[in-house]
Amino acid sequence: MKDLKTTNTLLLMIVIPLVIYLLKMLSFIFVPLVFAMFITLLLLPLMRWLHKHRIPRVISVILIIALFTGILKAGGELVQLAIKGIVSNEGRFTELAESKLMNMVVSVEEFFGIERIEGENVFMHYIRSNSAFSNFSSTITYIGDTLSMILMTVFFTILLLAESINFQMVLNKTLIESRYSSIRTFVKIENDIHKFVKVKFIISLATGVLVGVVCELFGISFPILWGLITFIFNFIQVVGSIASTVLVSLFALIELGTGGTLIFFIVSVAAIQLLLGSVLEPVLLGKTFSINIVTVLIMLMLWGYIWGIPGMVMAVPITVITKIILEQFPRTRTIASLMGGYNRTVPIPWKRGRGRTSVSVNAEP
Repeated sequence: MKDLKTTNTLLLMIVIPLVIYLLKMLSFIFVPLVFAMFITLLLLPLMRWLHKHRIPRVISVILIIALFTGILKAGGELVQLAIKGIVSNEGRFTELAESKLMNMVVSVEEFFGIERIEGENVFMHYIRSNSAFSNFSSTITYIGDTLSMILMTVFFTILLLAESINFQMVLNKTLIESRYSSIRTFVKIENDIHKFVKVKFIISLATGVLVGVVCELFGISFPILWGLITFIFNFIQVVGSIASTVLVSLFALIELGTGGTLIFFIVSVAAIQLLLGSVLEPVLLGKTFSINIVTVLIMLMLWGYIWGIPGMVMAVPITVITKIILEQFPRTRTIASLMGGYNRTVPIPWKRGRGRTSVSVNAEP
C-alpha cells in the first residue's frame, strides 16, 4: 500500500507539469474553448427562456449572436470615441509630456549612459528604437492571432449553445459518477459563475464610470479612455485594479505635475478602487465561494504564465469551478477548504437525553 501511494505521488508529479505544458502549447485551442464555455454558462438561462417560449434552437442562437454583435458594436463605438479624442489632442499631449518628463529622462539617460541626438523628441526616439513598433510583421501577426482567437471563440460558443457538448454529461462521465451529484454540481457552478460575472461587471462598470468622472473633474485628458481602461483591467482580480490606478496616476503626473492636486487625484482614484473592489464587491458576493487572497494570487500567476492576459482574466472563474469540484470528493475537501477558508465545527444541543451533534460553519481564514 505504501509503495502504491509513493507510485501515485510520483505519477502525479510527472502528470501535472505535462498538463501545464500541453495547456501552454495548445493555448490557441484551449483559450477560445474555455472562453466559449464561460460565455455559454452565462447564456444558458436565456436559452432556457427562449426554449420555454417554444422558439427553435437555431433561431435562439441567431438571436443571441445578433445581441452580442450589437454589444460589440456599441463597445467599438466607445473605443472609436476615445481614439478620436487621443488623435485630436496628440500634439498637445506630446509637447506637455516632453516638457514635464525631459529632466527625468535626461537623468536616467546619464545614469545608464544612453546616447540620444540632442534636441531629438524623446518619445519618437524610443518609439523608433523599440522593436515592437518597428517590426510591422509582428504587429500583423499579433492582430491575426487575436482575430483568429475571437473567431474560434464564436465558433465554439455556437457549438456549445447548440448542445454539441453537454457540460453536465461531461461531469457525469469523467469526474462525478452519480447523476444527481453531477447535476447538483453543474447547477452550483452555473449559479456561482453567474453571480461572480454579474457582480464583477457591475463593480467594474461603476469603477470605470467613477474614474472617468474624476478624470473629467480634475481636467485629465481622455476621461472616456481611462474609464474604459479601468473597466477592462478590473476584470483581472487584484492586479488589474492596481495596474489601472498606476497608469492613470502616471498620466495625471504629466498633466497635473507634482503637488497637492496630484496627491488628491491619486487618493480619489485609489479610494474608488478600494471602496468598490475591496469593500462592496465582497459584500455583494457574500460567502458564495469565498476564496482567500493567497489562492487568488497563486492562480493569477499560474494561469498568467500558461495563457497570458486571457489566463489572468479567467483565473478566478477557473478557481471557482475547481473549488466546487474538489468539494464533491472526501479526499479533496481539505484542499477546497484551504482554498477558501476552513470548516469550524460548532456543537449544537438537541433534545435532552439524545446527545449532541454538530454542523459545519464556513469561516474565513
